[in-house]
Amino acid sequence: MKKQSSWILLLLSITVVFTTLSWISIEKSHSSSIAYTANTPNISKASRVANVEEQFEQYVTGIYNIAELGKTQLDYSVFKKALIGYINLKNSEQLSEKQLLTIVDFNKSSSLKRLWIIDLAQQKLLYNTLVAHGQGSGLDMANKFSNIENSHQSSLGFYITSDIYAGKHGRSIRLDGMDKDFNSNAKNRAVVIHGAKYVSQQFIDQTGRLGRSHGCPALPVELTNQIINNIKGRTCLFIAGPQKNYVSEYINQDLAINSFLVAKAKVTTL
Repeated sequence: MKKQSSWILLLLSITVVFTTLSWISIEKSHSSSIAYTANTPNISKASRVANVEEQFEQYVTGIYNIAELGKTQLDYSVFKKALIGYINLKNSEQLSEKQLLTIVDFNKSSSLKRLWIIDLAQQKLLYNTLVAHGQGSGLDMANKFSNIENSHQSSLGFYITSDIYAGKHGRSIRLDGMDKDFNSNAKNRAVVIHGAKYVSQQFIDQTGRLGRSHGCPALPVELTNQIINNIKGRTCLFIAGPQKNYVSEYINQDLAINSFLVAKAKVTTL
C-alpha cells in the first residue's frame, strides 16, 4: 500500500509540473497578474497546445500592456518577435543576467521615435528615442538592407552588445550580429551604436527627416552615454524592418514556449 501511494504522489507531481502553463509576471496590480492554469487529464493534446500558446500570448501581452508600449506606438508584432528572440538567446546562454531588450523598428519614419529599451524584469520602458539608419537604406524611410561592407546600409536582425570603445563619434559600443547572411558581418563593417548630431529634432525640423549613418543605429548625442551604460554587457538588440526575405533561427515560438514550460517547471518545484 505504501509503494502504491508513492506512485500516486509521483504521478500527481508530474501532472502538476507539466500542466502548469503560465509565466511568472511581476504583478503591478491584481488585474494584470497571470494566474497559473492546470489542465484536466481529459483535455486533448491539441487543446493543451492551444492553452500553452494562449498562456504565452498572455505573458507577452502582459509585458506590452504593463510597460505601456502601445502608447509609444511600438508595434505589438515587432515586440513579440523581439521578445521571442530574446528568450531564445537567453536560453542559449548568449546574454548576460541583465533582462534588457532594445528594439529598433525601421518600418517607421526617421522623424519618429523608433528605438525602445525595455527592462523586462521590471516590465518598464526605459527609453524611447530617435535612431538613424544607413545612407544606403533610404532617405526618410529605410527600405534597403545589407550585410555587405561599404554598402552603408542598415542590417536587420538580432545583435548582442559587445565592447565599448572611444571612436570618431566618441564613446561607442560594438555589436555582434547573430543572424547569418543578414547582420553577421556587423563587426567587420564597424556597425556600432554611437551618438551623432544629425540625430535630433532640430535636424528633423530643418530637413523633414533625420540624418543618416554609414549603417550604424546612431543615437542622439545627449542620450548616448546613458544608453550605452544601460545596454552594455551582452544585452539583446533587435532591428526590424521591411525586408521580406529576413528570417532568423531565433524567431522560433515553439522553442521559446519550451523555455517557458521549463521555467514554469522550475518554479513549481521550488
